[in-house]
Amino acid sequence: MNATVTPKIAVKLRWKSPVEGRLNVTLVFSLLIIFCATAFVLGIGNGAYPLTIEQIVVGCLRLIHIDIAPQLLNDGQYAVLASIRVPRVLFGFVVGAALAVAGSALQSLFRNPLADPALIGVSAGAAVAVAAVIVLGATVLSGLTSALGIFTLPVAGFVGGLFTTTIIYLLSQQEGRTSMMTMLLAGIAVNALAGASIGLFSLIANDEQLRNITFWSFGSLGNATWTVLAAITVPITLSILFLYRISMGLNALMFGEAEAAHLGFGVQRLKLIVIVNAALLAGFVVSVSGVIGFVALVAPHVVRLLIGPNVRFLIPASALLGGGLLVVADVLARTALAPAELPIGVITAFIGAPFFLILLYTQRRSFVGLS
Repeated sequence: MNATVTPKIAVKLRWKSPVEGRLNVTLVFSLLIIFCATAFVLGIGNGAYPLTIEQIVVGCLRLIHIDIAPQLLNDGQYAVLASIRVPRVLFGFVVGAALAVAGSALQSLFRNPLADPALIGVSAGAAVAVAAVIVLGATVLSGLTSALGIFTLPVAGFVGGLFTTTIIYLLSQQEGRTSMMTMLLAGIAVNALAGASIGLFSLIANDEQLRNITFWSFGSLGNATWTVLAAITVPITLSILFLYRISMGLNALMFGEAEAAHLGFGVQRLKLIVIVNAALLAGFVVSVSGVIGFVALVAPHVVRLLIGPNVRFLIPASALLGGGLLVVADVLARTALAPAELPIGVITAFIGAPFFLILLYTQRRSFVGLS
């Protein structure tokens, strides 16, 4: 390559097109948009009160004060659509997008497709912090809850996720390289410790607190409201934009930290941004919907198989796929045993666990000799 080409342009050129044999980026994004639109229709239309496509269109237009064909949608149906279905679908999409982007960022940072906020203990750390606030918020942590108000749980989840992410990252570093085996073992230990801590909080919790802790441990989108949606959408969107902005640096990091530094990127700054934003995404999700596993593992890995590892495409595509997958999973959770509702974490585990086992099988050779 010409010596006059700047380091950042060199990375751009190297990542200009997907790997040969993978699908066209435009085609993949088009399919993902169609998938998300289909998931939205399924999510809004299915439930105790089914809605047709015509009713969904009329109701969504009425939300933005365009009132057409009012005879197709009565007041009760509109109330269900506007107060329950639409906020829940949008909430599920935002949560799924946040998880998928957190997973794609961590996988790029650790240079391994097995990195996942839940697998390596990030979500567990956030869950412990949330459980502590639930149980101790009215006593030991009353000052904190008074100062932060409705943001107490999101902030607690962020701090807990950031703490465990930092610890695991530091433990997995060996001579400037990331040991995947150490990271996985550290994640196992953190998850075990988190489970014991949550169990301890459950023992000292009252009935209401125990119900809340159970809700977080299984995961659910049942508390979706316009207020909760507005509260999490802004920080999650900003975090995703931060990660997208450093996509070129993440591309360079996948060649190794030394190579990224030689290309002119601030490696420590990049790592700090990824760690903080991944913790923020995982922490906010745990605080509002509980622990939802495998979305952060499955979505970015599928996208990487389709269009390659270029983070500039990987982050938005993962957000679309993760959001759509969680909306579909929520539809299954609401309808599989209707009128009862399954925890969404159960659905994602049934989908994601077999995928993870297949991924482990295909990647098993990479673990030989790791320490």
